[in-house]
Amino acid sequence: MNAFVLSEPVQTGASADEARVAALHVEGLRVDLDNGSDVIDHIDFSLEPGEILGLVGESGSGKTTLATALLAHARRGARISGGRVRVAGTDFLALDGEGLRRARGGLIGYVAQDPALALNPAIRIGKLLLETLRAHEPTLGVDAWEQRLQQTLVDVGLPGDREFLRRFAHQLSGGQQQRVMLALAFILRPKLIVLDEPTTALDVGTRAHILQTVRRLCKEQGVAAVYVSHDLGVIKDLVDRVMVMYAGRIVEVASRERLFARPGHPYTLGLLAAIPEVGRQRVLRAIAGHAPAPGQRPRGCAFAARCERRTAACEGAEPSLQALDGTQQVACLHPQLSVLPEAESAAPRLFVEGRTPLLELRELNLTYDRQVLFDLDVQVYRGECLAVVGESGSGKTSLARTLAGLGDNATGSLNFDGQPLSLLARQRPAATRHRIQYIFQNPYRALNPRQTVAQCLQAPLEHFFGLKGAACRARIDAALTRVALPLETANKYPHHLSGGERQRVAIARALVCEPEVLICDEVTSALDVSVQAAILALLRELQEEGMTLVFVTHDLGVVRAIADRIVVVKDGRIIEAGASSEVLDRPQTAYVKGLVEQAMFLR
Repeated sequence: MNAFVLSEPVQTGASADEARVAALHVEGLRVDLDNGSDVIDHIDFSLEPGEILGLVGESGSGKTTLATALLAHARRGARISGGRVRVAGTDFLALDGEGLRRARGGLIGYVAQDPALALNPAIRIGKLLLETLRAHEPTLGVDAWEQRLQQTLVDVGLPGDREFLRRFAHQLSGGQQQRVMLALAFILRPKLIVLDEPTTALDVGTRAHILQTVRRLCKEQGVAAVYVSHDLGVIKDLVDRVMVMYAGRIVEVASRERLFARPGHPYTLGLLAAIPEVGRQRVLRAIAGHAPAPGQRPRGCAFAARCERRTAACEGAEPSLQALDGTQQVACLHPQLSVLPEAESAAPRLFVEGRTPLLELRELNLTYDRQVLFDLDVQVYRGECLAVVGESGSGKTSLARTLAGLGDNATGSLNFDGQPLSLLARQRPAATRHRIQYIFQNPYRALNPRQTVAQCLQAPLEHFFGLKGAACRARIDAALTRVALPLETANKYPHHLSGGERQRVAIARALVCEPEVLICDEVTSALDVSVQAAILALLRELQEEGMTLVFVTHDLGVVRAIADRIVVVKDGRIIEAGASSEVLDRPQTAYVKGLVEQAMFLR
């Protein structure tokens, strides 16, 4: 069993008395699929009140399975098959029925990744919070309910006025929705809160505020927290300790300071090497290969096939966690013992003045139920990567969609390769439509779940070029090879693929159209940092071959890694533009300075 013993506050192997006072004590936790294959196993750890633990790993590492198992829940097709989870002394896995329902919320709060899906769209915010209080604490009384409600709203930074409490979830911004989720979790004063990727889709400013709110509330109220993330950079200034998972096992546990200064496991090294930095251009290195699926774990170390340090001994018994010092344990036969060298710097992105724009947009105005873009002028030069940056609601995606011809009610002029081009794709010449392609943020929603990858790629080939049969399949195979996917991927459905593989398929679908411009809308925001590094490397290669990129993002680290130029959009207007290094190193407006400072805080 991979139990670990660390100095306070995280420890395992605790005595019965210690387990009773711990906010969370997990011992021997295991979750199996219906076929008997384990998803997670050998999970042992404890948390003290007020302590924040970062739980990190790639998609498929088991971190979300562990997080939901803490609430005595397993997804369909899986079951909690062993172990104990004690929350403030209560054996959570022994509860059922009404007892379990009251414990979920009363003892453990949960904050989901997507608040828009988690919040009931038919219930007003005030009623939702009050109903939660009434269900779990019916004896408090009306005055106490109202006092708790108002105090919680203050705690999470939301207004408590009547107008706000009468709103529905869809009438709130993404940041407000996530703060409502925090309010629902903290209003019952739980002993533990589990946060599952709660800031993935948020812009950098909102993300920083949410993380600061979480840390403050946990420390002030003595609430322990498990913060699930695929991005080590996000949790760098939030957590007290970090637990790294790979293929359903704990592979490293360390204090925050120790892990970022001297990571021990090769997998952790790989995750850190893939994180883009806001402050400088650096070479990003993706981890080669893929993690094994449940039931396919190899003998010995599961990471060995992807590890540059592997030896024959790594294929023997599965390594268990071993102490490197009092604040760090690593499940590796060949851990990193020395301080890491400085990461390799990359050549800065250069912008050449005086070229003729490939795309030129003039006096763009766009209106939905209200005006969202105001007199925008944008130039995109052949072979460059232009980053469109801004917070949620700034208008950056509306701008990108208009370039692709997807925005209705737009006025202005657009020139493409020296010729006028309609702002509506359906009014563009058939010979031109394939030259500008749009890659959406969520590839799972963008790909037809009832079609194989081959069918998804075949449709544009038939539509634009009339290709069928062997010629069509040859183009499909070439596109899959170009995005580093095996040819057998063509016969799979989207749900058979990982998030990174689906995003590569979305890029391949755009490439078969032989475009000159790729518009990428937040295409790396939900990806693991290693997968993100691989996608950015692919886009860089395409750009070096002559592709022109428009990259919409709120992640300034990604901007530093890939963009030649930046335009910053705020409230539907461009407030700053210039070469990437100029804007990030010497911002001219207070707004952009704030974005850079917040991004530096998160990295």
